[in-house]
Amino acid sequence: MSAIETKLAELGVTLPDAPAPAANYVPYVVIGDLVHVSGQISANADGLIIGKLGQDTDAEAGAAAAQTCAVNLLAQLKAACGGDIDQLVRVVKLVGFVNSTPEFTDQPKVINGASDFMVAALGDAGRHARSAVSAASLPFGVAVEIEAIFQIK
Repeated sequence: MSAIETKLAELGVTLPDAPAPAANYVPYVVIGDLVHVSGQISANADGLIIGKLGQDTDAEAGAAAAQTCAVNLLAQLKAACGGDIDQLVRVVKLVGFVNSTPEFTDQPKVINGASDFMVAALGDAGRHARSAVSAASLPFGVAVEIEAIFQIK
């Protein structure tokens, strides 16, 4: 087991198989030492995590949904690295989209679910630049979608 996967196991997380794209795009693109991972929606083994923040979902539940996105991002990274996720140098950037009402203003608290998880799992290599933005809706009604850029060896 890789060092990163050992740390994930300590956190109670096992990476799933990398989710397949839902449309005509690729899950990731590797350019030099950067891996650009397509947006990963809030979904886990139980299915889609749906909801609109500020309407039927609160920031705490949104942060948990964002963490599932982070787990799926790492699964895609592992696939991009041919199964060797320890090629990771650092998380460069996360861009988080929050399905929220116009009045909801806690998008940063929601995306903290992913940011905090990356730091807990990866230490300083998990610290990253970030955007957290509102969206009027997201695919399939999910609560959160996050894309990422990673640097690898």
